[in-house]
Amino acid sequence: MRSAVIVDAVRTAVGKGKPGGALSGLHPVDLYATTLRALVDRVGLDPALVEDAITGCVSQVGEQSVNLGRNAVLSAGFPAHVPATTIDRQCGSSQQAVHFAAQGIMAGAYDVVIAGGAELMSRVPLGSSSMGKAPRGSMYRERFADGLPNQGVAAELIAAQWKLSRGELDEFAARSHHRAAKAQEAGSFASEIVPIDVPDGSGGIVTHAVDETVRGGTTVDALANLSASFRDDAWSERYPEIGWHITPGNSSPLTDGASAMLIMSEERAAELGLRARARIHAFSVVGDDPLLMLTGPIPATRRVLERANLKIDDIDVFEVNEAFASVPLAWARELGVDEDKLNPWGGAIALGHPLGASGTKLMTTMLSYLEFTGGRFGLQTMCEGGGMANATIIERLPA
Repeated sequence: MRSAVIVDAVRTAVGKGKPGGALSGLHPVDLYATTLRALVDRVGLDPALVEDAITGCVSQVGEQSVNLGRNAVLSAGFPAHVPATTIDRQCGSSQQAVHFAAQGIMAGAYDVVIAGGAELMSRVPLGSSSMGKAPRGSMYRERFADGLPNQGVAAELIAAQWKLSRGELDEFAARSHHRAAKAQEAGSFASEIVPIDVPDGSGGIVTHAVDETVRGGTTVDALANLSASFRDDAWSERYPEIGWHITPGNSSPLTDGASAMLIMSEERAAELGLRARARIHAFSVVGDDPLLMLTGPIPATRRVLERANLKIDDIDVFEVNEAFASVPLAWARELGVDEDKLNPWGGAIALGHPLGASGTKLMTTMLSYLEFTGGRFGLQTMCEGGGMANATIIERLPA
């Protein structure tokens, strides 16, 4: 079977996902188009060689509707023959884009693909894609007659089931900020970030190149003063063990951002004289309990390790999306992972979670970390709405 390799990977610095955030003055298509253009320019690739651009985006409505990927490809000045599609696997959308790209290459359907994603939550708010309409019909409601919680309540159920205290969640959140701030100060993200020029509202331009959501001075004591975000009496009655520990401080903030990866067959990269930075070693996607919803990374990790014929100790770094602190903590506890290997440069609690962009954003940082440390294998996994998860193992290739 042919190998799929990562030739390059880039991301924007995130902006706060609200009006006035660093990227909120840009149209989502323009943000993603700028990212695509930067990706091909960095490696000197003729964009005419791109055979597809598979794009993750969750809220495909308004400015992110009508195939964001295709609109961005054309906006980036790529030739009209370059196609694109936009997909939604919730928070794992761009990680799934990587899987689809790799699968196409391995099957011989592609040689050169871009996988990526974008989300401007400041302009297209979370939940806006339903436009006030019920996204599920009577058959779904019949199957889950007792109802299913939102993601915040699901995060509370996970905290309760794995007996995670408020202190543990807040300590993890503070550590995420401290690690991200340390990496930021050391310039660890510099090589992966595409600077973005944003209109400042007064006719000028501001260049955004530093993640806006990192707070290096975060303390556990300060986080302890925040109130629970998802307290619900009906769910308390149904599950009295819920402690209501999930707050804005131990959850990922709303953010804007884009990211993209250039993925090729190993043979085509060699023909073009391009160095492959990593090989996509194995991948999996699973469905899991829609009540707990966010536990999918646990079986997804087990499955991808089995497919790769690797053990947990063979992995040098783990990226587990910090949608809520309870998710990576439960995952680490269940799998017996050394937390020093988990999100070592911080995670989404500090660095944001721009939904459709997060999959390739995390993978870009994981690749940077492997290259910085000389590690071989990185494993990334992501909880997703509806009770799903993707997992991917990449193998760093020597320079």
